[in-house]
Amino acid sequence: MNAALATAAISLIGVRYRLHGRSADDGLDCVGVVAAAMIRAGYRVVAPQGYTMRQVDCSGFALFAPLNGFETVEREGDLVLVRANPVQPHLLIRVPDGFVHAHAGLRRVVFLPGETPWPIAGEWRLRSN
Repeated sequence: MNAALATAAISLIGVRYRLHGRSADDGLDCVGVVAAAMIRAGYRVVAPQGYTMRQVDCSGFALFAPLNGFETVEREGDLVLVRANPVQPHLLIRVPDGFVHAHAGLRRVVFLPGETPWPIAGEWRLRSN
């Protein structure tokens, strides 16, 4: 687990949710949480644009990972792509004992303890900075 990324993600817990949000001051969505955590951890970020909250195709999210220094792993990735439902891909950051993610229903960034309740569609580990 990338400790700097996990620590940065944890520091975002409580930030309000906003679709396409990229700033902790204005709100974050799941992509924004990853982007903000990466920046706080000292990484450069190229975030995807033009996605919708509901979509069948999650290839844009899968491309986000390698463009930002992540490599595919079988399990225990720093970045996890899940299917919250059949038409909703969702990104989470693995932290000790769970995940940090933007929860649209709760309208804020939250900690999800334990394992993800959603099917995992991909996992990536962040290469060292």
